[in-house]
Amino acid sequence: MTEITRMRDRIALIARSLFDRGLTPGSSGNISARLSDGTLLVTPTGSSMGFLDPARISHMGADMTLISGDAPTKEMPLHSAFYDTRGAGAVVHLHSTHAVAHSLLPDIDPDDALPPLTAYSVMRLGKVKLLPFMLPGDPEIGTAIRGLAGQRSAVLLAHHGPVVAGADLEAAVYAMEELEETAKLAILTRGLNPNVLSAAQVAALLKRFPS
Repeated sequence: MTEITRMRDRIALIARSLFDRGLTPGSSGNISARLSDGTLLVTPTGSSMGFLDPARISHMGADMTLISGDAPTKEMPLHSAFYDTRGAGAVVHLHSTHAVAHSLLPDIDPDDALPPLTAYSVMRLGKVKLLPFMLPGDPEIGTAIRGLAGQRSAVLLAHHGPVVAGADLEAAVYAMEELEETAKLAILTRGLNPNVLSAAQVAALLKRFPS
């Protein structure tokens, strides 16, 4: 089995798991992963994460031209921005309920959108940047991510959903799941004055586990 076949199968399997757990409904969300030759595999535009045909997953050249499969997601600008600025191995974008809900709340710090509630959220995400609403597929989303100069592995698109880059597909997915769970905790504890990790504890985590 070739690398491209293995990765296509892996993307479809993981996408189905995310869909089945209600983390991205309908035809929302997209995943991309970099192959060893620098080309990308990307979930197709308009496709449901729960019903992907691995053979139709888009294979994109390093110059972002389509090599095989269906046309890629319209969110290619945000994917390519993370690959160009962070050297990512994979990027996951979902429309997960709690993360989207959190993006709608007032008084969210756009530079640090999620409170430091758990060690793993800090370890896997660092600070999450909240970006203002932009139309889905708008190249300005990619421009905004490029403006972060590779300093963030995760962003939250207001009224839209989270985007996470990782060293490989599994790392990106695990970090995405951590983001959704942290958003859920933030909503559940909102107004309850929860104990959060101290600045010193956050600094120690980031020093040992840079995101």
